[in-house]
Amino acid sequence: MSREAALLQGNNGYHVVNSGEGAVSGNFRWIQVIQDATFSDITDSTATNVADLENISIAAGIGFGGNITSITVSAGTVLAYHQ
Repeated sequence: MSREAALLQGNNGYHVVNSGEGAVSGNFRWIQVIQDATFSDITDSTATNVADLENISIAAGIGFGGNITSITVSAGTVLAYHQ
């Protein structure tokens, strides 16, 4: 299996992040919303206008990728997949 395929399957692990954790730092490649979530902060060095994802409700089942280095979840629960 290629490294890229392993990453898509989450073989580098993930961090469960919810509203009780505050800011969570790491090198995340994918965020998967598992319970409707609101982010109060997202840091991604490769995204344009990533702040547009902050302070809005994102429905369970939605996911997005990038070079995410920090997230703060103010409501809900997400899985943050490590790079």
